[in-house]
Amino acid sequence: MNPFEKIFNYQLMSRLEDSGTFMVTGNERSWLKTMLQHPEAVQAFAPETLAKLESLLEQDSMMETAGPLIQKAASKELQVYHPLLRQLRRSIMQRNQIKLSYMIKNGKLNNQQAGVPYKLEYSMVKKEWYLLWYHQRHRSLMSTKLQTILAIEDMPCPPERYIQLTASIEALLAKRSTSAIIEVVETYNAELSRILYAFSCFEKAVSYDDQLNRYTIKLTFPNNEAEYVLSKVRFLGKRIKVTEGDYLQRRMREASTLALARYGAAEDSNV
Repeated sequence: MNPFEKIFNYQLMSRLEDSGTFMVTGNERSWLKTMLQHPEAVQAFAPETLAKLESLLEQDSMMETAGPLIQKAASKELQVYHPLLRQLRRSIMQRNQIKLSYMIKNGKLNNQQAGVPYKLEYSMVKKEWYLLWYHQRHRSLMSTKLQTILAIEDMPCPPERYIQLTASIEALLAKRSTSAIIEVVETYNAELSRILYAFSCFEKAVSYDDQLNRYTIKLTFPNNEAEYVLSKVRFLGKRIKVTEGDYLQRRMREASTLALARYGAAEDSNV
């Protein structure tokens, strides 16, 4: 593709993005139509949204593999789509408060606990949905399995009060979080999408230095997820370099020192 075609394509995509329009391929439309036949689609979409999608895809065909495609036996997944997701998502978007009734580990019922829903999270390890919310009476940040929630009641929240509460949430998150600066080695700039995918479950900001042809990723993650981030750094290997982040740098130095001590000594003895 010549430079003029690239410029034209970039301008076209930018205008489409600014107008709120996005392009999908025929394969993507076929995949979506096939997925809408799944029983969980009734719970995942509001009735009017599901009807609109089905009408838009009426002329499209389903995937060729839709009929004979089967799934290999796997461990039972606890939740594919939880019925409370839609209600909680709307509560978060509308900036409402909630009253939450849920069970805790010892079987005790916490009834009508006032709070503010902040974020929905899905654990890829436990295959479960969690609600991150602010407990107003205890002034603490809570993470509750959707599976343990028995009832939710929405309550309107004045805008000024909501701003105060979200400020408290962000302050608590800041105390629990840390950040690191990761630099992509220039030779592997073409693998940026793969590198970003490795950190897809964390908040990140990507910047590009045109003069140095260098991508820099600022990664923000909870303190208790540092070991997981470290495993991703090791997985990416020589593609990246941690330029800021004391914990990650220290652990990488320790691992390198232990590796050199083990394998370096073996090399010396063979000489």
